[in-house]
Amino acid sequence: MKERSVTHNTYVIERSYPTAPPRVFAAFADPARKRRWFAEGEKSVEKFEMDFRVGGREQSRFRFDGPQGEMVCTNDTVYLDIQPDRRIVLAYTMSIGDQRISSSLATFELLLSAAGTDLIFTEQGAYFEGADGPVIREEGWTKLFAQLAESLAH
Repeated sequence: MKERSVTHNTYVIERSYPTAPPRVFAAFADPARKRRWFAEGEKSVEKFEMDFRVGGREQSRFRFDGPQGEMVCTNDTVYLDIQPDRRIVLAYTMSIGDQRISSSLATFELLLSAAGTDLIFTEQGAYFEGADGPVIREEGWTKLFAQLAESLAH
């Protein structure tokens, strides 16, 4: 039997934000807001384009320092379902250089809570040879949700 070339994984991250669901939703829907918390930071953004509608696409490309030096990462996304202030479902692929490293289905649920909004994020991923893998991907989303919290605080 050959060694598997795909690792499958599902994980859930839950976060609470002290603001109403429409404001959290807007941080995903507005390209300028999303770019700030999602694409900018410790990396150099080369491209960020976003068409936030069902069937719309988003693409980001950025450079960062990796284990083998500078790396180029591309994220290609298609929006599958959008329920304003409630839910976003998307599929995305990530590539490092010319190598696709993963394909994922991601669901963001926004639930009204006494404190503001509970975000429930579920990712079902297929991680390919040479991929970052589910543990590192979950760490990445955890950092992104912290950056989202910071952007919502301003």
